[in-house]
Parts: sequence; structure tokens; C-alpha cells
Amino acid sequence: MKKILNILQHNNLFIKMFLVMVISIISVSLLITFSTIRMSNNLFMETFSITNTKVLNQIKQQFEQFSYSVVVTSMDVENNATIKRMLTEEYVSSVDASTSFYSIKEQMEKLYSDRPNEANMIILGENERLFNMKYMNWSVTGDDLIDHRITKNTKENPNQILYQFVDGGEITNGSPMVVATKALTERSTNNIYGYLYIPIREQDLRGFYEDYTSQGNSVMLVNGSGKIISSDDEQLIGQDSPDLLQLAEETEEQSLEYQEANVFGKDQLVLTSALPALDLYIVNLVDQELVIKNLVNTKEIALISTVIVLLALVVVFIISRRVTNSISRLVKQISNMAKYDFSKPVKESGGYEARKIADAFNYMLNELQEHVDVLMRSQRKQRKSELEALQHQINPHFLYNTLTSVKLLVKDGKKEAAFETIDALIPLLQNALGNVDETITVEQEVANIKNYVLINQTRYGDRIKVNSLISPDCLHYHLPKLVIQPFIENAFFHAFTDKKQGFIQIMIAQRNHKLVCEVIDTGDGMRIDRIDSKEGKRQLFSGIGVRNVHERIQLLFGEEYGVEISSELKKGTKVKIILPLLDEDSKDSTITKNSTKKHYLDGGNF
Repeated sequence: MKKILNILQHNNLFIKMFLVMVISIISVSLLITFSTIRMSNNLFMETFSITNTKVLNQIKQQFEQFSYSVVVTSMDVENNATIKRMLTEEYVSSVDASTSFYSIKEQMEKLYSDRPNEANMIILGENERLFNMKYMNWSVTGDDLIDHRITKNTKENPNQILYQFVDGGEITNGSPMVVATKALTERSTNNIYGYLYIPIREQDLRGFYEDYTSQGNSVMLVNGSGKIISSDDEQLIGQDSPDLLQLAEETEEQSLEYQEANVFGKDQLVLTSALPALDLYIVNLVDQELVIKNLVNTKEIALISTVIVLLALVVVFIISRRVTNSISRLVKQISNMAKYDFSKPVKESGGYEARKIADAFNYMLNELQEHVDVLMRSQRKQRKSELEALQHQINPHFLYNTLTSVKLLVKDGKKEAAFETIDALIPLLQNALGNVDETITVEQEVANIKNYVLINQTRYGDRIKVNSLISPDCLHYHLPKLVIQPFIENAFFHAFTDKKQGFIQIMIAQRNHKLVCEVIDTGDGMRIDRIDSKEGKRQLFSGIGVRNVHERIQLLFGEEYGVEISSELKKGTKVKIILPLLDEDSKDSTITKNSTKKHYLDGGNF
């Protein structure tokens, strides 16, 4: 897992770039594919609806021509005297009957010659004489017809031409058909003397539109009662479909080009055209899913898009890898340089961008190195002058060691550590300036201690850890300069001679209306009488010995204050500094307490 995380970290830039490009390419590809399919569908719907509307108009013209032929035929039959006489005479001799039959046949053939070849023509008189032009198409008898539903409906509507559907029962020998019927009446009396039947088989009626149908593109005829009387799908013939009739009526009433609806369990495009004279609707149903599937090969489009995406990803992978490899190498060099050799320039290799970055970085590195050298020389001169002025307050040995550490850090290329050490030393020097009897706040003293600890840990490492626990309500109190630092320095340099590592604990809090500062170490410990020895009187960082600190406190604040030391060999030493609670002067009340209290309340490590 660690190895995988390391690989991911070193290839972070490449992974980010590649993922962004992958997401972008896939998103664009999906959007284009979706947009293409959607636009194709919309274009198809518009084009298909226009085309099918023209087709419906052509089909409608054929039915209107058929209707016109039926009207003309019915008028011709009704005006034919020979046919009327044969249908009205009750008793005719065999010779007259033969002659009349031949004559009416000639008349019917003349009338029939202009009719559609698919249609038949039957004339039935009230005297039950029947004349059938195509007996083979519909071998019906007069008895069957005179009592049939279509004749009764015709009798009830003598002045109308009715188009009636006859299903595939016995009377039609299993062949459904549509029959146009008209009652033959006397003009003077309106008495019915016969009936005209012009039947057309459904399979022949289908020929009017069958050439315009295909898979997923159906045409059917729906009458005024919602019955499907003809369809290219034979299973639908004779079914009642009031929903389809309602759709057809809505389309016509609202003058819509088409409607999208679910018909027979499928999403269909519904186009209609009305035939008022026949009391029919021509309905065109287009199966959207099937037709669009045949029109737009979604699998092919998806396959092409996938291939394009894969090719694009391969190209992006190669280009991104080449670009990021050079940058990754550059980053690795800079990281190693910061760790091991700050003065070593990076190699200018890779792409144009990487070479330019490396060149700029090396130039910056040279300028920075020169600046650091100049700065260090300037600081050395400044420190030398300051040391001369502060030689009675600051231990020259400590300052020498600190600067030596900074020099080594710079030499090792540890620029940031060098800067941090210098930044820590400067406040200490500033704090040492002026009268040693002047006071600073606890917050300032803690900051000085932090800087001092940083300098020592930079030099000797973090084998000695320093922890602090500062009560937030003490931050604004004042205490004399260089009161706590001597004891911390004493712990650093004398408490861990035998022990190589340990802890120094710094605590500042209020106790019994006094400010109590404690420095506790877990070092070697010592005998208390060492405080009075010459070694105990040696000058520490501030140039003021432990005894001098105690005496200075008592001199300033009285005998109830001062320094208390307790120690035990091999266990450590505890120094307690007792000071009065000195309120901060109004002119010094600019410390932002809210921004610092939380850190000190929680405790921290220097």
C-alpha cells in the first residue's frame, strides 16, 4: 500500500491531467453521440411526417375516387329503366325474363366498366331478384342479403350511401369485406324497389395502400364506430379500438400533423386523414422505436464513438506522460536538492516548458545563493558589532555556536532552517538590549523561550524535547527580562550529560495571587549545594548566574519572591520562580490576546 501511495504521489500531476482529459473526452463524446441521435430522430420525425402526410393524401385520393365511382354508379343504376322494371315487376314470362336478364346484364356491364376492378356490383330487388356481376367474389343469395344487417341499415337510411363492414362469417365465405349500399327508390313516391351493393373484399381494399406500408409503418381504416375494417396487419381487422378513433378525431379537429401516443402497447407516431363521405379515417401508425432503430444504428454509433475515445485516450496518455515525466523529474531534483544539496543546480532536460523552468530555477538559485552570501557577510559584521556592545549581557560562546550552526545550515543547503534560526536569534538579541531590569509580558517571554529552544534544537537536534503549559490568564502579566531563559539553558547543557535525551517542561500559572514559573527537566539531577559552588555561579546565556537571578528578583520585589530549586539524582531538577502579578501598563495593551490564548491553553511543543 505504501509503495502504491508513493507511486501515486510521484505521478500526481500525470494522474490529474489524464483524468481531466479522460472525463472531458468521454463527456464530449457522449454529448455529441446523444446530440447526433437526438437530431437524427427529430429530423426523421419531421421528414417522415411530411412524407407520410403526402402518402396519406395519395391514399385518400384513391378512396375518394372509389367513393365518387360508387356515387356515379348508384345514380346510373337508379336512373336505369331496364333495371327498375326488372326489380319491380312481379310476374314475367320466361322469355321476357331471359330477354330482360340479358338486357340488365348488358346495362350492368356498361355501368360496371368504369368501376374499380376490385369491386363487385350486386343489385337486389324487393321482388328478391338478384343480379351479381362477380358471383365468384361473393356467392351470396337474395335470401341472405334481404335479411342481412347491411340491408336493414340501408332501408333505414334510403337516401344515403352506407359503407358497412362485413366480417369473415358464413355469408362472405370467411373473407371480410366492405360493402357500399344504396336503396333504390321511386322519385315520386320514395318507395324502395331495390338495393345496390358494391362490395370490395378487404384484401382488395388493402391494395389501395399496401404499397405504402412497411415494417413498423402500418396503415388501417377505422370507421365511425371505432372498428378497424382494414389493416395491413390482418390480426387487427374487425377489432374495436375507440382509443384509436379518439386519437384520429383529435388529430383532425386540432389540425395536427401528427401525434405521439402509445397505441397497441408501443410508442407510435399517429398520422390521420378523414374520409367524411365514407365515414372512415385513414390512420397511419409509425413504430418509432423500430423505425428509428432501422434508421439510426445506435450500436454502430456507439462503437465508432468508443473507438474514437480509445484512440484519443491513447494519444492523450502518450502526450501527458511525456509532458509530466519531464516536470516530475524536475520536481524530484528540486526535492532532493532541498534535502541534500541546496547549491547543486537542476538538470535542464525534457520538454520546452521543463527546460525553461529549470533554467529559471537555476538562475534564481544562483541569485539566492549570492544574496545569502551577502546577507551572511552583512549579518556577521552586524553581529560582531552587537556582540561588542552586548558582551556583558550575552554569552559570546552561545552566540558563536549559534552563528556556526547557521553557517553550517547554509553550507548544507538548508536555507529555510538557516532563516528560521536567524529569525529566532534576532528577537533574542533585541530582548537582550537595554536595561536588564525592564519588564516584558509573559507572552513575549514565551516567544523568546521558543526562539531560544529553536536555536538549541537546530544545533543539537530534538533529542531534548521542550513542552510548555501556559495559563491563558497569565499572558498579559509582566516579568523581568532573562528570568526563565538561564534555567532552560542550564537544563540544556548540564542536565543531560549522562542521559542523552529527555524532556524539559515549562509551566506558568497563577497561584495564591503570585505568578509561578516552573522549569522541570528529566535529566541527571544534581546536589543542591552545586548552586553555591563556583560551577553554579558560572555565567549562562544572559551573563547572569542562577544566584544573580534569585538576588535580582528579591531586590526588585522583596524576599517573598525568588527562585526555589529541588533536584534528585538520575530523576531530574525542578526550578520554581515566584514573581508578583504585575499588571500591564495601558500604553502596552496592544497585545492581541484572542489570537494567542487558544494555542497556550492547549499547550504546545517548542
